[in-house]
Amino acid sequence: MDRGKPGSKRHLLSDANGLPLAVGVSAADTHDVQALKPMVLGLRTRHDPHRGRWCKPRRLHADTAYDIPHLRKWLWGKHIGVRIARKGIESSRRLGRRRWVIEHTLAWLSGYRRLSPRYERESRNYLAFLGLAAALICYKRLQRLTT
Repeated sequence: MDRGKPGSKRHLLSDANGLPLAVGVSAADTHDVQALKPMVLGLRTRHDPHRGRWCKPRRLHADTAYDIPHLRKWLWGKHIGVRIARKGIESSRRLGRRRWVIEHTLAWLSGYRRLSPRYERESRNYLAFLGLAAALICYKRLQRLTT
């Protein structure tokens, strides 16, 4: 962690297909773990009337930056399976099969010119453009599936 690092950091939760579910922005000098809890809590679950149960995330894949014992316990308490590479034990290369999905989604977001260099001074405006780009990604995927 670099104290006083200028800029911002994008946080993103996506499904297994790369569709963005939740987006967030924080200062560049904050650790990634501090943004994970609000992102998971902000992810709205919905009730599936056909199955008669709530739909919620079942599994979280992350790299070694998220390997903190209290975070694992918190996720297990939320009944979310954890697949986080353990520091010093596992290599994050094994997570590459799943990690490319989030990297690909971040690349899609970087394709929007307004987001690549951050032009917005206010973080809420940048977050709004980030949410708009995520909605456009979902719309394009839906359009491709229906045609």
